[in-house]
Amino acid sequence: MASMLKVDKVNAGYGDLHVLFDVSLEMEAGEVVSLVGSNGAGKTTLLRILSGLEKVESGTVTYMGKDLLKTKAHERASLGIGQIPQGRGILGTLSVIDNLRMGAYIKEARDKVDENIEKSFNMYPILRERQNQLAGSLSGGQQQMLAIARSLMSSPKLLMLDEPSLGLAPIIVEEMFEIIAGVAEQGVSILLVEQNLMQALSIADRGYVLENGRIVLSGSAEELMHNDAVRAAYLGV
Repeated sequence: MASMLKVDKVNAGYGDLHVLFDVSLEMEAGEVVSLVGSNGAGKTTLLRILSGLEKVESGTVTYMGKDLLKTKAHERASLGIGQIPQGRGILGTLSVIDNLRMGAYIKEARDKVDENIEKSFNMYPILRERQNQLAGSLSGGQQQMLAIARSLMSSPKLLMLDEPSLGLAPIIVEEMFEIIAGVAEQGVSILLVEQNLMQALSIADRGYVLENGRIVLSGSAEELMHNDAVRAAYLGV
């Protein structure tokens, strides 16, 4: 597998507040990589850097051999990078189908918007049933499903998800991770930021643990799930 994303010794912060300290991670095409850590660890800041919404103080980020830090935020979708932000980011006052259309904002996606909408409806039949319903009236799980379907409208090569389980009931969380695993099976590489350690690692190939802005552990998902320090810190066992 070819290297897709490489973050090398990235430092970042907000004014005098330093948030990330020499953060390095790497993922290959077709992988699911989980970045886990508690609130305030710096996970969302890293995703915002990858999306072009925050600057770095030092370090490099390359995506498919391209210097990502020199690529404007609005150009990154055309490179095949998609993100579902924390809180899902759907447009609640628009219908389900209009939310999907909004996901097809790059030229390549606009050329096949109807085809991709049909794919979304085949993947998630509940969205077909509710296509004319206001997105804000959907349940939390259905909104997350819509957010994933909308992100796939631009046919991303890399999809970044920020806390997809946030605010969902436990039974819906399990279903949500099954949906994410299904997206990965289509060949989409996934960078998954999560606090729910066991669920995140259950669908991942590899993982990184971020604590206080530093990567403190990395390895295969199975290694991290059975690591005593990780289990003590995140599972209380």
